[in-house]
Amino acid sequence: MSAAASLLAVFAHPDDEALRCGGALALYAARGAQVHLICLTRGEAGRNTDPTLGNVDLPTQREQELKDACLALGIHPPIFLGYHDSGRGDRLRRDDPLATINADLTAMERQILEVIEATHPQIMLTFDPHGMYGHPDHLIAHRVATAAYASSGFRQVRVQRLFYTVQSREEMLRLQSGRSLGVLEGLEPETYAVCDCTIAARIDIRAYAAQKRAALFSHRTQTGPLSTLGTLSDEQFAPLMESETFSLGGIRSSVPEYPMHDLFAGLNVEFRPAAPSERPA
Repeated sequence: MSAAASLLAVFAHPDDEALRCGGALALYAARGAQVHLICLTRGEAGRNTDPTLGNVDLPTQREQELKDACLALGIHPPIFLGYHDSGRGDRLRRDDPLATINADLTAMERQILEVIEATHPQIMLTFDPHGMYGHPDHLIAHRVATAAYASSGFRQVRVQRLFYTVQSREEMLRLQSGRSLGVLEGLEPETYAVCDCTIAARIDIRAYAAQKRAALFSHRTQTGPLSTLGTLSDEQFAPLMESETFSLGGIRSSVPEYPMHDLFAGLNVEFRPAAPSERPA
């Protein structure tokens, strides 16, 4: 008997879900998978890059932005675990007891396992081992999601596949060119990107580019005129709307092809498109 297709993404901040896997989230939701998103924090340590918003309460604003992004992608509303953004560099919040860098990671893993038990995902997505650009919260999201995947093997709900969002060397160099994506400045692609043979799945998201773009720009505080993310050139931005790449973090069943073109390929799952009245709101 086939199970209902389900996917769970685990990221650190509002907007993490959009750039590297927003297209895949929209694609699988449209196909009829149940798509859920865990967000560790509300991005408290970020900056508002859109002056037209005025003096906003940043965590409240970013929470709403993520809800809007999930609506644009057609996925369920976000699940916040309630930790605080740790910041990075000279803004690292070492003294905040709720910052993820100070959290009990085993307790965080248990929270993720509770969501796994509730949502029955066959597929999990999270950051690669370098957290795209080394943000401490990204590294923790990677660690606890990977740990929860491993622990699920002893539980009633065993996640079948864990994928990491990754960028190829070519993709990273493109984002470092011109007015570069600021968080990547000075980073070595040989460390923060992956070689082509590490890419386990390349997903065509062109049919969902409009939804991905809408989700990304729902994060107004992060894509405003003072940001580098929101002001990338068309040459830099266009490839991000064509395909998304993933490496394999764990697997409990064989795959019919490698690299894959469908994260669910070969799994005995049923996609059940929702009626308009049943879609996530």
